[in-house]
Amino acid sequence: MTTPAIHLDHLRKSFAGPGHTRVQAVDDLSLVVHPGEIVAFLGPNGAGKTTTIDMMLGLGRPDEGSVALFGGSPEDAVATGRVSAVMQSGGLLKDITVEETVRLIGTLYSSTRPVSEVLARAGIADIGGRMVGKCSGGQQQRLRFALALLPDSDLIVLDEPTTGMDVEGRREFWAAMREDTSHGRTVLFATHYLDEADAYADRIVLLRDGRIVADGTAAEIKNVASGRRVSAILPGARAADLLAVPGVDDVEIHGDRLTVHATDSDAVARYLFAHTAAREVEIVPHTLEDAFLTLTTDTTGSLA
Repeated sequence: MTTPAIHLDHLRKSFAGPGHTRVQAVDDLSLVVHPGEIVAFLGPNGAGKTTTIDMMLGLGRPDEGSVALFGGSPEDAVATGRVSAVMQSGGLLKDITVEETVRLIGTLYSSTRPVSEVLARAGIADIGGRMVGKCSGGQQQRLRFALALLPDSDLIVLDEPTTGMDVEGRREFWAAMREDTSHGRTVLFATHYLDEADAYADRIVLLRDGRIVADGTAAEIKNVASGRRVSAILPGARAADLLAVPGVDDVEIHGDRLTVHATDSDAVARYLFAHTAAREVEIVPHTLEDAFLTLTTDTTGSLA
């Protein structure tokens, strides 16, 4: 059997809260990620994503449970260059250049990719001579990505990697990631941009209150949010009329635009066509955002 790239076994981690209370950041979390998987790690603020990632990288110790990367400790995986990470912040010296930063960090490894290659892959070859302190937030995130590429690791962990990037920067970042992971590298990334998870991840793991509440493909996660939305232009629409249609559980009206949430979208469409002057009728399947909201606000929902 192939050794997992990541094996988290019943992790628990708490921190001191107000007074003498304890805040349970991670609560009995277990996860196995196999080599070659691209996994999105999602959850609202405070769900435990960053705390879990810190323990995964050996930056924090669990109160209970264990962490193994490729069958060994996180410290061994980091020391041998098998794992690298792009974190949200920290770790950059402002008074040296981008290229000098990459060369400096490269001296910490026994072997690395060429500096010119990682700068090009991270999309910052043209600013190699710029002082880090003069770089934008998005450019500094790209620099962190270049540093993570240096050891040519088997596992790359990304914690909100595109924070501070504009839309074009995010697109270019993920294009570079796709190219770099095309040969089987394992990737785990946390992001608030659900479109990134939907477009890029093979598998989505969703956290709430320190626990995994969903684990599956994007399509499987989306199926948790039952029903569909029906949208139409209907001047003078009344919510009460639509709420009387079987299967309708919510109606929103903004000007002439009507949006209906229903378990039976076909019944709503038939009603609109047969009994109203509605136009531009659309039936819209649920998105990853819909499922995210369902699973992180409904305490009864679970797909773990």
